[in-house]
Amino acid sequence: MDLSRIRQPVAEDTKAVDALILRRLQSDVVLINQIGHYIVNSGGKRLRPLSVLLAARACGYTGERHIDLAAIVEFIHTSTLLHDDVVDGSELRRNRETANVVWGNDASVLVGDFLYSRSFEMMVDVGNMRVMEVLAHATNRIAEGEVLQLLNERDPDTDEARYMEVISRKTATLFEAGTRLGAVIAESPPEIEEAIREYGLRLGIAFQLVDDALDYSVDNAELGKNVGDDLDEGKPTLPIIRAMQVGTPEQRALLRDAIEHGGRDRIESVTAAIASTDAIDYTTQLAQSYAAQAKKALERLPASPANDALALLADFAVARTY
Repeated sequence: MDLSRIRQPVAEDTKAVDALILRRLQSDVVLINQIGHYIVNSGGKRLRPLSVLLAARACGYTGERHIDLAAIVEFIHTSTLLHDDVVDGSELRRNRETANVVWGNDASVLVGDFLYSRSFEMMVDVGNMRVMEVLAHATNRIAEGEVLQLLNERDPDTDEARYMEVISRKTATLFEAGTRLGAVIAESPPEIEEAIREYGLRLGIAFQLVDDALDYSVDNAELGKNVGDDLDEGKPTLPIIRAMQVGTPEQRALLRDAIEHGGRDRIESVTAAIASTDAIDYTTQLAQSYAAQAKKALERLPASPANDALALLADFAVARTY
């Protein structure tokens, strides 16, 4: 599915967001400019800022503050990527070396802090206390999700409920907050704000479910990162959790050991074990269910090209192969 079709209703807004991101990345500290530009220009899909722009227009907003909010959301997301790659020891993202590989962990963490603090400067500029409230709550939820994920690492007894709690906080929260902001700045009634918030939450969950399925079903070049990274880091994502539920005793023993001790050297055996079960289909079907719920929430909003694009974005989230 072509993202350009989804971006069409906010094409000019998207250009304005890109320009604002580059402008607000500027610092008189050269290293901040280098790392900031490196990661922001590394070819990401920018679905989170896109969802902000479309949500605002779908809620009838006609001003320009959604440009600032989309850039803020992208800065928060980028800062979490920098921090995540350090915590996870990742070496590849979007088919490029991660910033921590190029510049080191210290620089990556500190530039992530810069982007995070710059996003709060920009929130103040927007001058809306509800915006501050939504984003402050979201950033706390994201941090909680990161800690919950840390607690699940190397634990083969992590179940689906614990996994879903992590992805709801760690990934879906920023989609949820971003789309909700569209209703906040449009001063939408509570029922519209709730509908677009629910859309964002369901979209974010679907997106992460697909990400986790792809980690065991495509190769490095297509995925843009090292296949099996989650396994090597001891993260029990849904494909492994499901495979351990329905696999043979031998497969369960293999997967438990891989989670406890890391399994990149056994990725082929692990992938084969997962493929022999319904784990990938189970994960993608759950993602499709959440995407359908997201689209259902849009029915409570007025019909518009932006609303149609949000529905297509939900379809893209589950149809993509990267």
